[in-house]
Amino acid sequence: MNIRGKLSVLLLVFIYHMPYIYGKTVHICTPSTSLVLEAKKGEELKYVYYGTRIGDTDIQGLGPAGSPYACAYAGYGKYPDEVTPLSVIHSDGNMTTRLVVRDVEVDNAGGSVLTRIKTSDDVYPFDVDVCYRTYEDSDVLETWTEITSREKGYVTLTRYDSACIPIHIGNVWVCHMSGGWANEARIVEEPLQPGVLTVRNKEGIRNSQTSRAEMMFSLDGKPQEENGATIGAALCYSGNYALDVDTYTGRYHYFRAGINPDNSSYRLDSGRRFVTPPVAMTFSMDGKGGVSRNFHRWGRNHVLCHGNSPRKVLLNSWEGVYFDINEPGIVSMMNDAASLGVELFVLDDGWFGGKYQRSDDTKALGDWVTDRHKLPNGLKALIDSAHASGIGFGLWIEPEMADISSELYEKHPDWIIKAPGRAIVPGRGGAQVVLDFSNPRVRDYAVGAVDRIIRENPGIEYIKWDSNSGIYMHGSQYLARDRQSHLYIDWHNGFREVLERVREKHPDIVMQACGGGGGRVNWGVLKYFDEFWTSDNTDALQRVYMQWGTSHFYPAIAMGAHISASPNHQTCRSMPIKYRADVAMSGRLGIELQPDKMTEEEYAVCRNAVKDYRDVREVIQFGDLYRLKSPYDRQGIASLMYVSPGKDEAVFFWYRTEVFAGQILPVVRMAGLEADGMYTVTELNRIDDTALPFEGKSYSGSFLMNNGLDIPYRHDVEASRKNELSSRVLHLKKIHAK
Repeated sequence: MNIRGKLSVLLLVFIYHMPYIYGKTVHICTPSTSLVLEAKKGEELKYVYYGTRIGDTDIQGLGPAGSPYACAYAGYGKYPDEVTPLSVIHSDGNMTTRLVVRDVEVDNAGGSVLTRIKTSDDVYPFDVDVCYRTYEDSDVLETWTEITSREKGYVTLTRYDSACIPIHIGNVWVCHMSGGWANEARIVEEPLQPGVLTVRNKEGIRNSQTSRAEMMFSLDGKPQEENGATIGAALCYSGNYALDVDTYTGRYHYFRAGINPDNSSYRLDSGRRFVTPPVAMTFSMDGKGGVSRNFHRWGRNHVLCHGNSPRKVLLNSWEGVYFDINEPGIVSMMNDAASLGVELFVLDDGWFGGKYQRSDDTKALGDWVTDRHKLPNGLKALIDSAHASGIGFGLWIEPEMADISSELYEKHPDWIIKAPGRAIVPGRGGAQVVLDFSNPRVRDYAVGAVDRIIRENPGIEYIKWDSNSGIYMHGSQYLARDRQSHLYIDWHNGFREVLERVREKHPDIVMQACGGGGGRVNWGVLKYFDEFWTSDNTDALQRVYMQWGTSHFYPAIAMGAHISASPNHQTCRSMPIKYRADVAMSGRLGIELQPDKMTEEEYAVCRNAVKDYRDVREVIQFGDLYRLKSPYDRQGIASLMYVSPGKDEAVFFWYRTEVFAGQILPVVRMAGLEADGMYTVTELNRIDDTALPFEGKSYSGSFLMNNGLDIPYRHDVEASRKNELSSRVLHLKKIHAK
């Protein structure tokens, strides 16, 4: 670190320490935000302020200004009707807890500042540390709790949220996501009303297919993209969660986020520590867009594996061949992928099987040996062929699962999740079972299986890590009878350990988190992965909606988006190849089809899209996102753009989402550009016979942001190639003075 950087860190430490000199005020700040707490020793921790960055003078006047004065982290019992994030049954059966401040500690290490507010019950030897982590370069803070019992015997945790945030009642709207398989991340926006709004997951293994563990709160009415005070919060956890917004007769909505406590009471033995997953939070006056950009930067810089390394364009074999894998066919497919300009080939499900052959989704899962009937020369021959074609090689695995028809299950039926004394309830294909990661022997097996595959096949540079089942017939054959309610939590602690050990052995390998599609889109997982599979649904029109929702908290660099066949395999909708390519280009571009079945037009468009994407991918993968026109507004179009950090380049996307005769579409104003800069406009992935009217022309950033460009509704192509859904991708490049 240079001298300036060291001075910045020292200054931050000084700022963080200053309030403690005055005895009670804790000021936790990022470059643009402040969180103010009151931490009087012997009293409950109070939440005072969260918003834009403020100084000492304003902090001193917060009370008279009417800022919140609510418990920041309280235990149940003093006033049983109040909302509390923590509920405990003490070792003597007492259900009341009152936490008071003991001390405040600050630690500056590893490029971040950790503020630890130590609280304890005022009667019992029971401690809760309320923790906050901030970064010098990020406006996102992380908060969690660490719970320790020093009581004789055990205490039982019945609720253990990571955070509880009061939000002043007013015209407050919440934005969250719902959906299901092949329809993930659908945006829901609604005003907060009296009562309780709950967003939760109870599937056990994957947690982001039906809903997402994130919310945005718009404090100035209906959410806007670039205006309005907005709080964003994301629970960073791979398992069951509950996000609650309680609104009753007081002055505040209370937002609580944490592990879902349903059927998960946790016995904490004396001397043991229970750490809740972090909630990442940010505040912006620039609406939802400001919150999204804060999360994207934080995620790339501090969470995502290899978050600052460009992602390669890949071709995945799944929708191209499914289980119909053979060596000559895959070698041919890789050669075709290379001719398209693709940089990486991923062999999906169906490559393995010994006693049981993987011909469908009902057999061989867990037996991670190459199927020599399909691949007589093994994976190494495919890897060598990929490298000979000038591309990398990746592989699909599912280490958490097994099939009933597998050698693994036959040898270790005690390794799977099921209730003792009850029959198996299988998942996918009526055959899949979940391995019990609460069992250390099972964790060792999973780490060993992944490690062996990679070591025995040098040259694998990418792993698609899938998970296609939830927990059925809840129970553990490993956990003690009085600890069965620990299963959900202990499984995910074990899952985290497996990922940590795999990453320690193979830190450079690129890994995708897949969960039957978009079931593993969560910052708690992405600490160990480079990207996620957004959805099993590759239909381009529906992807506009799903990728739009996903972008609220996750950056393009992590969002797998593939060009697939038409008619689409999930919706049976026929889509023009340019539209399919243009939608996929707005994420981490990939291809999900069989090249030898492509038409000449599809081949040409895909090849050109890959070339253009590789030229501008750093703008898309590292740029600032501006969502310009939402498909949810039903105005016939959707539009977004990415702007490079230096504002010298931008990539603009425009999609038609519905077609009616005589329809007039709105002109889209751009955003994020340098007002005084001049930008030359070039169309990418062009199919028109004539250039767009503004092709090659230059416009000021001010003009593009205040007026925009009127996009032609249809493509200028011969009649046989015309279609109802048009799309455009524009590259804006700043003209630099000579």
